[in-house]
Amino acid sequence: MDIQNTPSTTKKASSERQVWRTKKAGAISHLQLVSEPLTELADDKIRVEVRAVGLNFADIFALTGLYSATPKGSFIPGLEFAGVVVAKGDAVASALQVGDRVYGCIRFGGYASCVDVDPAHCRALSTDWSFEQSAAFPVQSLTAYYALHHLAAVQPGQRVLIHSAAGGVGLQAMAMVRALGAEPIGTVRSESKRDFLKHLGYENVMVREPDFAKQLAQHLQDRPLHAVLDGIGGDVQKASFKQLAPMGRLVVFGAAEFTPGNRPNWLTLAWRYMRRPRYDVMEMISNNTSVLAFNLIWLWQEQALFENLLNGCEALALPAPHVGHTFHFDCAHDAIDCLRSGNSVGKVILSL
Repeated sequence: MDIQNTPSTTKKASSERQVWRTKKAGAISHLQLVSEPLTELADDKIRVEVRAVGLNFADIFALTGLYSATPKGSFIPGLEFAGVVVAKGDAVASALQVGDRVYGCIRFGGYASCVDVDPAHCRALSTDWSFEQSAAFPVQSLTAYYALHHLAAVQPGQRVLIHSAAGGVGLQAMAMVRALGAEPIGTVRSESKRDFLKHLGYENVMVREPDFAKQLAQHLQDRPLHAVLDGIGGDVQKASFKQLAPMGRLVVFGAAEFTPGNRPNWLTLAWRYMRRPRYDVMEMISNNTSVLAFNLIWLWQEQALFENLLNGCEALALPAPHVGHTFHFDCAHDAIDCLRSGNSVGKVILSL
């Protein structure tokens, strides 16, 4: 795992932090690296010196103003990180101590060299995981686990279709389906990604073809499809839903087909929006199939569920996430371009 690009910035004194901040949503190019003074630590927070930051498509959608939970005005993107606890608020009762290595989630603000967070949203690192691997774990794992375990209710022996199987969420989902005793079927956009998955031991992987509906039907050969995990949308999603067996569930966690460039092309987005998948509930009743969709950002206000999901993820004892692309912290734009390209494999990380 090589760190790409050479850093041009130097580490600031402990009274300051470096952050990637945008004055307002609307264009990725608005994102700038700036230094900010550290404020006084709140009594109920811990302070973490960040060593690695995980990138997510939610960052891109937030920066371009296409994410429903995007903060108003100026904000720092980023939902996950790993680092070292350097201070605790006076009212913090958490077992975490200064010097502990942790990973955690934050509702925006992750693109920073130092973060103040609720200790309930942090966990101690596995002793054999790097900071980069740990920063790659929470958002992808929570997304995959909530979709597969809570919404799709995957059972042993079932057949589960996972789109973008070589991406961050896809890789975690493939591993989780196998750990749950079910059969994962992955789809990817290139032969190189299929080869990568085969190297990990996943034989049942398709490179998506233009007529995916026909391809999927031929691949299944009338075998039942019990669940679909989709973050793409469009015709791929429609074809997948159509192949669901009775009691099958389509779980949607994103819409990569809407991924913008530097700023949204509203005409293109409007055209895709008009052609988006639409489902008839009466037909769903007749076929006994379901569509479920969610946005992980709302977990931050459901602490009991958040804890339950993290415990479930950790209980599966999965191997460390695959970090495919690591960039220095001051190269955030290069990292975002890598993620947005659709050619990334595994997780894209910023390293400090």
